[in-house]
Amino acid sequence: MNVFGVDIGGTGIKGAPVDLDRGDLVEPRYKVLTPHPATPEAVADGVVEVVRHFGWSGPVGITFPGVVTGSVIRTAANVDKAWIGTDAGQVLGDRLNLRATVLNDADAAGVAEMAFGAGRGRKGAVFLLTFGTGIGSALFIDGKLVPNTELGHLELNGHEAEKHASTKAKEDEELSWHHWAHRVQKYLAHVEMLFSPELFIIGGGVSRKADKFLPLIEGIRAEIVPAELQNNAGIVGAAMAAAGR
Repeated sequence: MNVFGVDIGGTGIKGAPVDLDRGDLVEPRYKVLTPHPATPEAVADGVVEVVRHFGWSGPVGITFPGVVTGSVIRTAANVDKAWIGTDAGQVLGDRLNLRATVLNDADAAGVAEMAFGAGRGRKGAVFLLTFGTGIGSALFIDGKLVPNTELGHLELNGHEAEKHASTKAKEDEELSWHHWAHRVQKYLAHVEMLFSPELFIIGGGVSRKADKFLPLIEGIRAEIVPAELQNNAGIVGAAMAAAGR
């Protein structure tokens, strides 16, 4: 069964049809840059371009980098504040003229990793953390999602954690892998102190380079592994949501 998934991020909007039997993309994903300012109208243009690139007609799942209740956006840290209070499912569905299901981006990635990736069969508390423009979080208890945790906004040493330890912070401050890994380690230690998870799954685009920083992280009791679906996890999870999985 194929369903379309779109992943809206602070930097890019990417999507592709997904084979939900395999948990993999049917075709290479198509990506456009996230507009600035990332208003609902401008982002909708990008989503339409991605979906129409494939000539898709059918349900579409769409991730959003913020808290989503129902399909209404409640927070918008890395996109325009005009999103707050917007019914994204209605706005994007109307623009696409298709049924649109909207959910938090890290939750989508986590659902995909728990079904098809590094979280398969894992019990207890499992966190997927996505490192990119910000830090997204998805918490699972015995395989069940606790939605909209948004733990990238935890305060860490007087700073919002994602301003200090995201991939964007690494790039903006030109941090070495060693220096950045130390920041990630402090963040993981803080989350571990609060939640005592059994497993951290590290996602986002940087998961492709896990060998450069995961071996540098020390002192964390929980197992730490890279996301198996890497930066496609959000697209797969979005498609799963559109299919009601």
